[in-house]
Amino acid sequence: MHYEGNVIRPPSEADSILLQVTVGCTHNACAFCGAYMGERFRLKDMDTVFADIAFAARHMRRQRRVFLCDGDVATLPLRTLAPILERIRRDLPWVTRVGAYANARGLRAKSVEDLAALRDMGLGMLYMGLESGDDAVLAAMNKGADVETILREAAKVKAAGIKLSVTVLAGLGGEQGWRSHAELTGRALTRMDPDQAAALTLIPVPGTPLWSRVQAGEFRLPQGPDMVRELRLMLEHTHMTRGLFLANHASNHVPLKLRMPRDRQAALDLLDAALEGRAPLKPEVLRRL
Repeated sequence: MHYEGNVIRPPSEADSILLQVTVGCTHNACAFCGAYMGERFRLKDMDTVFADIAFAARHMRRQRRVFLCDGDVATLPLRTLAPILERIRRDLPWVTRVGAYANARGLRAKSVEDLAALRDMGLGMLYMGLESGDDAVLAAMNKGADVETILREAAKVKAAGIKLSVTVLAGLGGEQGWRSHAELTGRALTRMDPDQAAALTLIPVPGTPLWSRVQAGEFRLPQGPDMVRELRLMLEHTHMTRGLFLANHASNHVPLKLRMPRDRQAALDLLDAALEGRAPLKPEVLRRL
């Protein structure tokens, strides 16, 4: 398989065939993200992509899923994505689902009908970063879209019959804005009603604008128990009709994996126990990425 730069995938795609279709991210300006620093978004040569699919056909018959890397593959036009999905279906007939990252700006040009056509070709999961339900936080982090825009584009994904996974970041509101960030993020997740929600904990990355703010004392990150309190408040305001709520990334202080709404109260009780000292927090040394 041919890879360039940093290849990023969601934790839930750990056992997937990682097929790099693009390099970088179309936005690549979020203050907290260092994934694609210095990379200019571009489509890889299709001969290389098809050669990787042929390699997977010979050597990766165990994996049942394909994840299209890098960031924001879903921004590619239908005429570009269709041949890739069709080749996957032809050469990897055992694959049951194809996933990719998407952002609101990249989805704006696609109708529900366009997305449904991609679903029919095998695109089964899109991963979107909400990050925060607080517009003030999104603006401060240069997300490039407000909450209503993100929710509108996410609704198109669901209307097209594609599963939706949404990522949020505990700590993104800082010490001062943690409460509104947590409450509004939970409410936004409730409105999105994704098939999967993943809460990660913010860890500033050297070289990013957010890192510079932290070093200058302009942004203060909530610490251990405060992060847990924030996650609890976020979950308290999150009501999903079904699906998974995950907070089991290496960055999280209290690992959670729950089926909503069944396990929601048990998770809130566990977070309460952690805040009261009756359940342990993950040691900081184990949270280093």
